[in-house]
Amino acid sequence: MDKKAKKKIEVLRQRLAKMRQQLSGAKQQNDEPGEVERLEADIAAALSDIERLKKS
Repeated sequence: MDKKAKKKIEVLRQRLAKMRQQLSGAKQQNDEPGEVERLEADIAAALSDIERLKKS
């Protein structure tokens, strides 16, 4: 992995932590329809991006 990929993975991990906190809050409140599904999809996308970058 080059320096750019490592930096991108680091940023994605930070976003992932933030999205997981938002997901936890969204599950508790559940006032916006579709928010939980959107956050779960965003988390899955971030995880796949991390895996893709690790393989390159």
